[in-house]
Amino acid sequence: MSDYPYEYYIDIVTKRYFHGVDHFDMDMVMDCFHKDAVLKEMTSDTTHDGYGAIAKMFTELFSAHSRIWHGNFVHTADIQQQSICSQFSVEVTSKETSELLRYENCNRFYLENGKFTRVFVYMSGENLLK
Repeated sequence: MSDYPYEYYIDIVTKRYFHGVDHFDMDMVMDCFHKDAVLKEMTSDTTHDGYGAIAKMFTELFSAHSRIWHGNFVHTADIQQQSICSQFSVEVTSKETSELLRYENCNRFYLENGKFTRVFVYMSGENLLK
């Protein structure tokens, strides 16, 4: 059972995690994760195991793109299981080619003590989280 209300799950995903990603704010993004968290991009079976690996992935994502946007969220939170599933749209612009890529993605977040322990990412296109 979670000590956090439903609203907390929406807040950590949208106002902290994705807001941090969209504003290239590494500290805000990484503050959402436990030190031993795992982020797995399921579509291409890519795993980032631990805080350092996840931070490296975001460093590379931020350095490759001039714009990142997440929106049109639909959430299903399960407070009993301390998890939230979020469907959303993504737009990213490559620094190298200026190409705009659009995705429709879904993430499943599992939390303990208010931070992510496991994140499963399902992407509709090429894996940007290498």
